[in-house]
Amino acid sequence: MIENGASDGGPAVKDTLLSAVEADLVRPWYRLRFSPAVEARFEADTSARRSHLLVIAGLLALVTYNLYIFNDYVIRPESLLTAAWLRFGLMTPLGLAALYAVYRGLSPILREATMAATIVIAMLLSSVNFYLSDSPYSFLDTFSFGLILLVGNIVFSLRFGFALASSLLCAVIMTSFVIPYGHTDNAVKINTLVVFASSAVFTLLANYRLEASERQAYLLLLRERLGNEATLQDNQTLARISTTDPLTGVANRRHFDEVLAQRWNEAIAERTMLGMLVLDIDCFKNYNDRYGHLEGDVCLRQVAQKIQHHVRHELDLVVRYGGEEFVVLMPDASASSAFQAAERIRQGIEALAIPNAGVPHSAVVTISIGVAVARPTSAMPPSTLLSLADEALYQAKREGRNRCVLAQLQESGSSTQTHRDTPHATGLASSSDEAKR
Repeated sequence: MIENGASDGGPAVKDTLLSAVEADLVRPWYRLRFSPAVEARFEADTSARRSHLLVIAGLLALVTYNLYIFNDYVIRPESLLTAAWLRFGLMTPLGLAALYAVYRGLSPILREATMAATIVIAMLLSSVNFYLSDSPYSFLDTFSFGLILLVGNIVFSLRFGFALASSLLCAVIMTSFVIPYGHTDNAVKINTLVVFASSAVFTLLANYRLEASERQAYLLLLRERLGNEATLQDNQTLARISTTDPLTGVANRRHFDEVLAQRWNEAIAERTMLGMLVLDIDCFKNYNDRYGHLEGDVCLRQVAQKIQHHVRHELDLVVRYGGEEFVVLMPDASASSAFQAAERIRQGIEALAIPNAGVPHSAVVTISIGVAVARPTSAMPPSTLLSLADEALYQAKREGRNRCVLAQLQESGSSTQTHRDTPHATGLASSSDEAKR
């Protein structure tokens, strides 16, 4: 299972990871571990869930281990106190401490080593319990030793390396106690060793297959996830390209048409004002003729950046409408705030001091701006606002350029009034005009 906690990183990281996943999918069958990058991702994605499952399985195994006290009571009543001390005085606190450490969080190696250690300790204590008893039925314990392997290799499903190591240690421990045990004959001992070895082989085989299946399923899921994210990212990139002007990096006309309709409907629903600025670089043809189109492109980018600098980034939409003309769509804007934004833009572009020797009346590049603000209604098409701002722009051009003109839509609907600003004025014309706006 792939959790959501791990970050996929940037596109380059995802591409590298996807390549590593593809390589791991065709790795040799005997190699369980992934390449370093994928192994780290595997642990990051599965570690929390695995620790949780290990704690649950460990508690169940500990309870079952302690329930064997009833077996001790039946088989070896003479050493019941010793058995109880081994189970409740040693195994229980050690097991609980190990599970608490896993619950709190350990590195993958320490987590697996800790759980493997509980299996080895359980085998050691069980062997001691068996060896210290002189009951004639004590040899029956040897047939339950294989259950300890079952817990470690199947229930805990230790990573195969740790399962193999713990199984070998358990085999050494059990053999060390069974062989010298004097209260049973050699036939029973040989049978015990054969059954234990068979249990070890079969549980290790099952353990290997479980881990291999888990890892293969993880690789397939991770490849699908990374592939889907790459496709989504490509689609988002294409969508961004289709809505962005490649020269200036601001929105293009297609995106503007979509957003205008959306903002218009929102303003109708919320009964708010909608503002629009239409901006045109003054005498841009002269600039191109004098400096060339490459410099003209540089100029357009500088102007676009300056426009973006003086608008509300989270609300306003800056658009390259065509050629040297830009549009700014301003949701929830008053006439005053829209006009002030336009004036900030005009002054900011003039302050860039981009030389414009091709125009006799201006030493630097300037811009003219038409401003319109309206309260949209269902009876009014969105194009009305654009037309009003465009009319105001032409008014600014006729009056000498490098200025802002505000066209205000009256509440009754169609008639307009304009407010003009010279390059030297920063406010509105009069208090009466402000009241109308």
